[in-house]
Amino acid sequence: MADRPLHIGIDGRELLGKPTGVGRYTAEVLRVWASDGDERFRYTVFVPAEPSDMLRRLGPRVEWVVVAASHAGTLWEQARLPGALRRAGVDVLFAPGYTAPLRTKIPFVVVIHDVSFFAHPEWFGQREGWRRRRITKASAERAARVLTVSEFSASEIVRYLGITRDRIELAPNGPPAAAVPPEHATRVPTVLYVGSLFNRRRIPDLLRGFAIVARDLPAARLVMVGDNRTIPPLDPNTEATALGIGDRVEWRAYLPDEELNRLYQSARAFAFLSDYEGFAITPIEAIAHGVPPVLLDTPVAREIYGAGALLVPPDPAAIAAALETLLTDDDAHARLLAAGRRRIADFSWARTAAKVRAVLAEAARA
Repeated sequence: MADRPLHIGIDGRELLGKPTGVGRYTAEVLRVWASDGDERFRYTVFVPAEPSDMLRRLGPRVEWVVVAASHAGTLWEQARLPGALRRAGVDVLFAPGYTAPLRTKIPFVVVIHDVSFFAHPEWFGQREGWRRRRITKASAERAARVLTVSEFSASEIVRYLGITRDRIELAPNGPPAAAVPPEHATRVPTVLYVGSLFNRRRIPDLLRGFAIVARDLPAARLVMVGDNRTIPPLDPNTEATALGIGDRVEWRAYLPDEELNRLYQSARAFAFLSDYEGFAITPIEAIAHGVPPVLLDTPVAREIYGAGALLVPPDPAAIAAALETLLTDDDAHARLLAAGRRRIADFSWARTAAKVRAVLAEAARA
């Protein structure tokens, strides 16, 4: 192996379609690798369908192998991916989305972003929760190393999966590059939420808090962007209408990056009221775009964002007060944004990509 590049395979399923947090993590790490010019490494990404032209443009150092399937779930991962890895001559596998093929003889490193399905099984359907818990635990036990995105998640992995802390490495999320809008960008009284809609993200509390804001600020709007994955199902439009704010709330299941960036660049405040996250990637994106966030006061929010966010209890009145502050108080808005920018300077996709690659190289040598 010393006389040829280390061949890193990547499970690229989450790069296709409409990427969410795992897809963004994978894309940012791969983008750094593709552009840094380090010829000691080569990369092959395994996907169930043709990648987009944008992904193809990552460059010649990234090869794509299509292992065709109509549905790239557990069966694809466990039955189809191992043979493709073997045929491609991969030295080590990067599994960025919680699980990995358990029967492959190729060493792998798995990223476990959080263990919400262990900590709060009630948030998941019975079958989905069982599958996630079983395969994630088995993947962690088989992995050469486990990566995660925060100390909070590392402690939860130790607690629920029984993995010793010395087998876990931190490789956190980073802010998007060059995301700060021009100084003349116009901010409007919009509260923005971005992320899949899960029960743990307290959408009803956000709507109730915003209903209080809407009574005081007639121009205020709430825009939510994210696929609805609530169990049991919750319809945000129905909830908003019941609160009398149906005409002040907009929910979009998905927006392309270009449109989402325009929203980030015009919004005045960001809200993400989650009980449980490994990191929470969209608030760091909001800060990078110049939008200070309101977050639920949790251990991981304190660890990652600290003084760079307004941390609130799960109380609509407190949520409303924090949102009104950011919508109406220019000085408070500027102070929080400055603190947030100082905080996210501690994170970098370049450092994360380098850490991931170093751990993969160590796994390949073991």
